[in-house]
Amino acid sequence: MYGSYSGYGSNSAMNSLLRSSSASSGNSVWIIISAVVAVIGGIVLYFTFLAKKNEGKYTGFLGWMYDFLTFKKMVIENILKIVYLIIAIFITLSSFAMISSSFLYFIMYLVIGNLIARIMYELFLVVLIICRNTTDISKKLDKKEIVDKKEENK
Repeated sequence: MYGSYSGYGSNSAMNSLLRSSSASSGNSVWIIISAVVAVIGGIVLYFTFLAKKNEGKYTGFLGWMYDFLTFKKMVIENILKIVYLIIAIFITLSSFAMISSSFLYFIMYLVIGNLIARIMYELFLVVLIICRNTTDISKKLDKKEIVDKKEENK
């Protein structure tokens, strides 16, 4: 009669606590191992695969991966376009819920909401364009310095 009692002081509660503690320590060990491998892997990739001497050396998938990991290809521009389209469609469709309240609210929500979304998108895009233009200018200046040094050596 008393043997089936499973209250706070029972063995099953203690076993459950020990199992969760054991799983938690296992997770902690895995996180530490992951961090160490990530640091070592990052350093090795940086000094081997991503070395400056390898620029332009790779083609196909490895070329794309090299450009991606050296941030020559920006993926945020495509992500921003998709997010803008989703937001614009959401604002347009959700504005129809305002028709029952007032036609004026509907028009304001539709026009002003899409206008604000577009302005925010363009502000983010301006930052990307400035980054791209600065990179292009830097590349052109580097090429000009190389040409100038060659002419000085002649």
